[in-house]
Amino acid sequence: MQCGISCSRKAAARFQERRMRKAAASWDTCTSTTNPAASQRAGRMQPRGLLLLLALLLLAATAEAAKAKKAAASLAEKAKKEGSECQDWRWGPCVPNSKDCGLGYREGTCGDESRKLKCKIPCNWKKKFGADCKYKFESWGGCSAQTGVKTRSGILKKALYNAQCEEVVYVSKPCAAKMKAKAKAKKGKGKD
Repeated sequence: MQCGISCSRKAAARFQERRMRKAAASWDTCTSTTNPAASQRAGRMQPRGLLLLLALLLLAATAEAAKAKKAAASLAEKAKKEGSECQDWRWGPCVPNSKDCGLGYREGTCGDESRKLKCKIPCNWKKKFGADCKYKFESWGGCSAQTGVKTRSGILKKALYNAQCEEVVYVSKPCAAKMKAKAKAKKGKGKD
């Protein structure tokens, strides 16, 4: 009898072991394919799927960020509009912070309200007529032998901030060094 109990335990253990081997073997056949090309494709498909998923997540995140930025901009614009109901602003000229050109500010009034805006006066030849008057200039004319300068005119294109601008402006600049030398040579020959 004792052999029967111990034998049945041994038989049960062997039976359990065989069952486990079969389960492991069936698991291996389910996870791997017998076709090597198919297993390579399956290996490549996982990174592609992952990349596709990452691309979709990135696209969704950028779209959400753009929506948030647009909403913030519209809120800021609303706050600006609500801050002042006045429509008839009168703006003064741009006053530079130091010297006669560069960064400065412009004061505006409308009824009881007043504001300051940042502005800039050009430090080049445009300084003469300011930053608020925008002109369309023609090409430079020929060099005058008598004065040694060439000129061009500009027609008013746009006046910003209710600026008082001239309709036509004239700008001149010295001729090139070669032209000056030719003009002096001609003057010298004419005196003989």
